[in-house]
Amino acid sequence: MDIFTIGFLVIALVLFLYSLKKDKTRTVEAMKKSRGMMGNMMSEIVAIIFLIGLVLHFVPPETISEVMGAGNTAWSTFLAAVAGSVTLIPAFVAFPLVGSLVDAGASIIPGVAFLTTLTMVGAVTFPLEKQEFGTKFALTRNLLSFSFALLIAVLMGVIL
Repeated sequence: MDIFTIGFLVIALVLFLYSLKKDKTRTVEAMKKSRGMMGNMMSEIVAIIFLIGLVLHFVPPETISEVMGAGNTAWSTFLAAVAGSVTLIPAFVAFPLVGSLVDAGASIIPGVAFLTTLTMVGAVTFPLEKQEFGTKFALTRNLLSFSFALLIAVLMGVIL
């Protein structure tokens, strides 16, 4: 474990103990709720991690490098951005996926495009957003988010 992980664990433990001391009943109640929510999500998380493992096992690093590597950056960035826009997976699952793809030879730009559109663009949630905020707002927000996600990806490619 690195120093940052240890630091976050220590901070979480200290805050948890403080919460227990301040109001034990509410803390225990919150822990029960979080355990239930995590239990409901666990099968989906395991399935996604299993799928990632299968893809990384059966697709050779040369193929990943060829499709998402530096020689094919523009097209792979656009495809990764579209995939991120229509994908509805937790970000904490997407980060290790992108890290694994980059380790296997993918360029950082498509990875960043995937992550930013995953969190900023909501093609799957568009109908709900349209219903709550109106078509013009939902469409404008998603198009601007998609554009800025591509810009962020390009900037990260330039910086890194």
